[in-house]
Amino acid sequence: PSFLYRIGTETLQIDQVVQVGAVPKYVATTPNHRYVLVSNWCSWDVSVVDAQKNQEIRRIQLGPYPRGIAIDPQSNKAYVAVMGSYDIAVINLKDFTVNWIEQVGHSPRHVNIDPQGRYLYATLNGEGQVAKIDLATKSVVSKAATGSAPRSMTISADGQFLYVVNYDSDTVSKVRTNDMQIVQTVSVNPAPIGITYDPKTHQVWVACYSGSILVFQD
Repeated sequence: PSFLYRIGTETLQIDQVVQVGAVPKYVATTPNHRYVLVSNWCSWDVSVVDAQKNQEIRRIQLGPYPRGIAIDPQSNKAYVAVMGSYDIAVINLKDFTVNWIEQVGHSPRHVNIDPQGRYLYATLNGEGQVAKIDLATKSVVSKAATGSAPRSMTISADGQFLYVVNYDSDTVSKVRTNDMQIVQTVSVNPAPIGITYDPKTHQVWVACYSGSILVFQD
């Protein structure tokens, strides 16, 4: 077992500790602030934490290896990339049943959902592409080849662009979501692994395993 920590942003002090599964990798909070979901890499499951009680209330088995999580704007469904497969799990947050979006691509790692909740985007670490999935039909409608081993990804506040780190290519790709065209690729320091988008400043922050954080103005 491992632990999820809640840190007060004003004090930077840990004020809650919640036991979850083994080796938690990704954390996502539902837009209604009711649940915190944690993907546990080594126990092959997702912990559902009650954000008010700060307590795990459910453990959902998904198989090897759960990674990225995206939650729809209505807080009804959570989409979990299962990296040891070709599939994405769909967790119903009302009754915690699980359905699947199958054959998305090789080793889905990270997922983002657009602001309207119509499309889901998934990095496919095993094939060097990003998939665009229509959630109404649960089908892949397009793919973009961004580079070798695309890992983390973030989406602009208006949903018009994706920003993808390509771990083995040492690059970041900017992808236009409406037609999945790559509009820009920039070289970064070795082994880019994490990325986030600041909607207030329109800055993109990139963390590299080689020991640096780069900040780009979009």
